[in-house]
Amino acid sequence: MQKTRHSSALPGERTPQGAGWLPHGYHLESHSHRDGQLVYAAAGAFATTTEYGTWIAPADRITWTPPGFEHSHRFYGRTDARILAVPAEECGDLAEHPCVFAVSPLLREGILALTGDRAKSADADRRLRAVVLDELGEIPERSFHLPAPRDDRLRAATDLLHADPGRNTTLAGLGRAVGTSERTLSRLFRTDLGMSFHRWRTILRLHHAVIRLTDGDSVTDTAISCGWSTPSTFIEAFTAVVGQTPGRYQAGLRDRGA
Repeated sequence: MQKTRHSSALPGERTPQGAGWLPHGYHLESHSHRDGQLVYAAAGAFATTTEYGTWIAPADRITWTPPGFEHSHRFYGRTDARILAVPAEECGDLAEHPCVFAVSPLLREGILALTGDRAKSADADRRLRAVVLDELGEIPERSFHLPAPRDDRLRAATDLLHADPGRNTTLAGLGRAVGTSERTLSRLFRTDLGMSFHRWRTILRLHHAVIRLTDGDSVTDTAISCGWSTPSTFIEAFTAVVGQTPGRYQAGLRDRGA
């Protein structure tokens, strides 16, 4: 991951902050802010996309976007979106690239308090925000990142997989479909995206699985539509990356009122 910061945000542009319920599929077009931004779905799920790819955040994750970084958001399920602005001068100890963190109980309560309706003084806001930023520094990054290709041949191949995540074609078949060799595609996945074809396709499928589960699809239907041969293999892959079973993830959504 490169650490380039983009500076397209206007010097006086205000970084939004607050809370609101957003409908399934709500999309914020590409934009940037002069300050950093934390986004958390207290219910629902969302994806953050930059030129480097897409990060998806189930309800137990929070995304960080540094100042001036072009990004867009898409929300899935009925989402209780919480957006916290982090003044640029307070971003020095945070990552210089977009990333995703697990949400601890303390971090969750801090975000909810800072984005809620209860009036607080500027000093109280600053102190609570400092607690949130300190807590972020103690939590390991839990990336759910799907990198975006730069090579045209690889982009053509990944576009086919985006269009049909359940597509069970081999790498050789994918190469034939886009007019290149299996060996070339295998090399491009590793050099351009930093992972194997199978790993990239698994992350893509898990992105779609989170969206389907958030929208209320059953675990079995999600597994089949996203390309797993059995629900058990899907559950194993989902748990390894997300940190909980699909059933427990859906139960958490119900508890949060998604």
